[in-house]
Amino acid sequence: MTATSCDARSRTRQAGLPWSALLALGTAVFITSLTETLPAGVLPDMSASLGTSSGATGQAVTVYAAGTALTAIPLATATAAVPRKPLLLGAMAVFLVANTLTAAAPGYIVLLAGRFLAGVAAGLAWAILAGYARRIAPAGMEGRAIAVAMTGIPVALSLGVPAGTLIGEQVGWRAAFGAVSLVTLAVIGWIGVSVPGVGQPAVEQADSNRPDAAPQPEQSPLWQTLQVPGVAAIMVTVSTFVLGHTIIYAYIAPYLQHAGLGSATDAVLLVFGVACLVSIWYVGRHVDHRLRALMVTGAVLFTLATAALAVTTTHAIVWGAAVLWGLGWGGAPTLLQTAAGQAGLRRSSAAADTAQAVLVTLWNAAMALGGIIGGLLLQRSGATVVAVSAAALGAVSLLVVAGARHHAFRTSRATS
Repeated sequence: MTATSCDARSRTRQAGLPWSALLALGTAVFITSLTETLPAGVLPDMSASLGTSSGATGQAVTVYAAGTALTAIPLATATAAVPRKPLLLGAMAVFLVANTLTAAAPGYIVLLAGRFLAGVAAGLAWAILAGYARRIAPAGMEGRAIAVAMTGIPVALSLGVPAGTLIGEQVGWRAAFGAVSLVTLAVIGWIGVSVPGVGQPAVEQADSNRPDAAPQPEQSPLWQTLQVPGVAAIMVTVSTFVLGHTIIYAYIAPYLQHAGLGSATDAVLLVFGVACLVSIWYVGRHVDHRLRALMVTGAVLFTLATAALAVTTTHAIVWGAAVLWGLGWGGAPTLLQTAAGQAGLRRSSAAADTAQAVLVTLWNAAMALGGIIGGLLLQRSGATVVAVSAAALGAVSLLVVAGARHHAFRTSRATS
């Protein structure tokens, strides 16, 4: 392990969780996640301003996800020897430029170009953020550190998008993206001041505190990482779980209209968001000791919730399903990121980062595919089939987690 990395881990062992650094990383996750889905909340204003249809403008979300999915693995591999802090700052700087370009876009093509570039920068940042949080955490508290950093994803969905929508409604969609750019500029400064530097993972040795770890080669190609026991099962779970969630989440408004709750869409999403926050809190406290149990529980709750939505539109059950769904989904980013990092570490720190890059790619691919599949199902078969499909994918996720008990989603035994 490099001297810089050793120094960073030594400091965190002495001082506990580095809260300022982790919150800075969490805010970076928040703004990049918020930016991905923000167009959904300001779509009518964007369409009118650019003179495009809602369908065409909606591709701003797809292009962002595509930029992330197509480049996360290649960029993570190409930058494996680059120290993490300059790399993260560079990615956030590119994101700032791209998002500002989106806010000032004079036309549709420039808008799509800005969105694609922002997605590329966000993908690189996401690929290293969880690993960064793990490296600056005390031994035995890596899961809690990742939980803090990854809190930005569900917070962006549950609170950030409504806030951005409100800004867009009051002063225009460009102001909403401009506000994100201002926050990004502040976060870049926050990271520069608060986040300690760590060595590049490609030249780190395995953590000597892990009895099953040993020095590894400097690079971890994709195929070697996928051969690490447990990694493939975790990636299948990422694909099915995120796909199932996106299919129903992207079309929750039409489903609620079908259920006679269209006027309560905002309230249902608020309940879902609050349940997500409760899940994040609980998972963050227990992920280091109950990773498998929490992942199984999350998959069970999600499957039960979507199955309930599939079999009935009784209002009380729909509200209850929103709570179960939030409890099952809120901690999922933390659990999946932690599991991927731990599995990759059985080979090397470089393999852990490669696993994170694969996770980011599959996550965004599943989001893009979920929007397409959900839309087709809604148009051709109706809202009930959308919920049935989500429940089926939740059940597949549960079966994969249960069947990979020996290698994937293992509880960390590291001690501080």
